[in-house]
Amino acid sequence: MSRQETRAALLFALSLVPFILLCAVNSAGYRYGASDQAFYVPAVLARLDPSLFPRDGALIASQAHLTLIDETVAALARATGATLPVLLAWLYAGSLALLAGAAWLIARSLYRSRWTALALLAALTLRHAIWRTGTNSLEGYFHPRQLAFGFGALAIAALLRGRLLGAAALVAVAAMLHPTTALWFAVWIAVAASINWARGGRSRRWWRVATAAALAAVAVLWLVVAGPLAGRLVRMDPEWLATLVTKDYLFPLDWPILVWAINLAYIPIILFVYRYRVMAGAVTEPEPALVAGCLSLAIIFGAALPFNAARLALAVQLQIPRVFWMLDLLATVYVVWALAEGARPTTRRAQWVAAIVVVASIARGGFVMLVGFPERAVARIDVRDDDWGRTMAWARTTRAHSGWIADPLHAIKYGTSVRVAGARDVLVEGVKDAAIGMYDRAVAMRTRDRLLALGDFDRLTADRARQLGADYDLDFLVTEAPLDLPLAFESGTLRVYRLR
Repeated sequence: MSRQETRAALLFALSLVPFILLCAVNSAGYRYGASDQAFYVPAVLARLDPSLFPRDGALIASQAHLTLIDETVAALARATGATLPVLLAWLYAGSLALLAGAAWLIARSLYRSRWTALALLAALTLRHAIWRTGTNSLEGYFHPRQLAFGFGALAIAALLRGRLLGAAALVAVAAMLHPTTALWFAVWIAVAASINWARGGRSRRWWRVATAAALAAVAVLWLVVAGPLAGRLVRMDPEWLATLVTKDYLFPLDWPILVWAINLAYIPIILFVYRYRVMAGAVTEPEPALVAGCLSLAIIFGAALPFNAARLALAVQLQIPRVFWMLDLLATVYVVWALAEGARPTTRRAQWVAAIVVVASIARGGFVMLVGFPERAVARIDVRDDDWGRTMAWARTTRAHSGWIADPLHAIKYGTSVRVAGARDVLVEGVKDAAIGMYDRAVAMRTRDRLLALGDFDRLTADRARQLGADYDLDFLVTEAPLDLPLAFESGTLRVYRLR
């Protein structure tokens, strides 16, 4: 390893911990059990203890059976002996380290200066929404989607180095963790590889392209006919669609014009900077195919719009607008190059840009933590030790098959769900159960019916609670309201009542 390569490696190593820390603070701190973990954590808990969730198992499995993330995390928990909260914290840090490594390798392939690579790392800590796609560039908790994105980005780095088999293997790993995220990286890499093969000009390369395309077509056909995506080539009926009325990110034709303008802006940004790189003589050999592969995702998005408009279930469930996350990555890589190097790169220019972006990330992260969310710690590894946390700790001492009633918005109100913090069945978790319903009509109808049966939780009476307990085989009610029911546990304003 040369002295320059050694310095670059040292700079990356020194930046890794600050990168993870800045990602966390720009995401309002790391939190166990937050948001989408409302269904990922119970899936892992069910793998670790099959006696859990006798009522909610089908709901949890409706999404969990599409990935191997629950099996993978459960196997890691058994192998390491780590508690699930601690393990997920390590996986969160590992996901960010993977993203940083991928970004660094991409930068070293496309940039001249290691300081520009540092600027890219700093830019990636600036968490932002990928508008109306239901995802963010970073999350404040471990999400399989983030880990899969890291593997996908690493596959792009492998592609830039001409290591196609390595790129394919990395995408395959991503597919086991989060299939839809992996799918868009697979398309990106497949298109880029096909273009590179075609540019080779030899007939045997065309045979490789044809063979790969045929195998891909067979795999897709199996997936939608007999595989895990079978039965999804149907139109979503009005009742099913009504349960998704708050999930506006699923239907891009309903986006306001501003969202269209923001998301489509990635395309001219990428094209403009690519043209700038051509003029500056900075384009690498695999780069034209890389850009074409990325932009092909926008074409796929456009081609899928009629199927989404027809409310074809598979077209909705694939959440095709998330292709803009991949365009966001390439646009960020290019914008950082334009600012830090451009046609006249100098070390000082790259250093100044890196310093400015680092300072911007620190300032933004400080504002988020100190002003936006002053009550949050930088990292909350386990369930918070407050009234809700103590109540859920008591819930875990009850029989594994006990069932609960809680405010349908309890996960938002208290930070974690009954299934995550208490490891117990719950009548309904309004936000995430509705999201899972996107994948299964029966789950969507189940959620709708239970929300209707529960009605206004704040006006729940003792008699109605008993009736719900009898109808749905539930044992406890957790609420802040005083009710004429047997009190089983109390912590602060929270009361747990027995229903039978």
